[in-house]
Order: sequence, then C-alpha cells, then structure tokens
Amino acid sequence: MPRQLQNINLNQRIVFCIKEIRKKKNITLEVFYFDTGIHLARIEQGKQNITVSTLLKICDYFGIKLSDFFLLVEDCEQ
Repeated sequence: MPRQLQNINLNQRIVFCIKEIRKKKNITLEVFYFDTGIHLARIEQGKQNITVSTLLKICDYFGIKLSDFFLLVEDCEQ
C-alpha cells in the first residue's frame, strides 16, 4: 500500500482551525466525542491524520460548510 502524502503545514493549520472553532463554540473534547464518536483530542494533538470524511463530519457538527472551512484554513494564522 502506498504511503500517505503529508503536508505538515496544511495539517497544522487545519488542526488549529478546528481547535479554534471548537473553543469559540465552547464545546469540550468530551462533549464532542460523546456527540460524534470522533476522538478530536487525537486530531488536535496531531497524532492522527484526518480524512476528508471525518473533516466533513466535524464541519457538519459545527454547522460550517466544508468549502467555508477551507477558506478559514487559508486565512488561518497560528
């Protein structure tokens, strides 16, 4: 099986944006996991690569369109 390509800078910006959105909405990692079954802590710590399907589920939970999320990632300042 081919090795996954990684863009570390992009991954870090995606993770940073997810974390910022979660904090702004005052949602804890526990509540997020309970509601979605997604271990967001692992993603936020960079221990787990995120798939597009998982990112879509995260965006749906936060009420954000995937396209709008990527616009936030483009503007993301860490």
